[in-house]
Amino acid sequence: MNSVSLIGRLTRDPIVRYKDETAIARFSVAVDRPKQNGKEATSDFPNIIAFGKTAELVEKYLAKGRLVGITGRLQTGSYTDKDGKKVYTTDVVADRVEFLDKAEKKEEEPRSNIPVEGFEQISADEIPF
Repeated sequence: MNSVSLIGRLTRDPIVRYKDETAIARFSVAVDRPKQNGKEATSDFPNIIAFGKTAELVEKYLAKGRLVGITGRLQTGSYTDKDGKKVYTTDVVADRVEFLDKAEKKEEEPRSNIPVEGFEQISADEIPF
């Protein structure tokens, strides 16, 4: 069985690329380890990959600091870097990403006092009701 469940906060904004019209989102999360024997708490920072509609939702709604729950599987791989060294990777391929906190509302742009064409600006004292 290859099954992973994580809860953590995004460490950076997701990076989304498209390959053959399929969205691929990459991001990492900070997952706290429990304190043991009076030692300081530590965290792990697994890399996450999401595909397709899940990746599109991640791109649209997630940003650094958001709390997420992830279920998926581990995937290992390797590649040769530009110096010719073999680099081994371990990623979590997400089957499901749940948003566990609410997105902060963006502040609204202040409304301008410039009148819209066809309307003239009036003060609050001039309103008849």
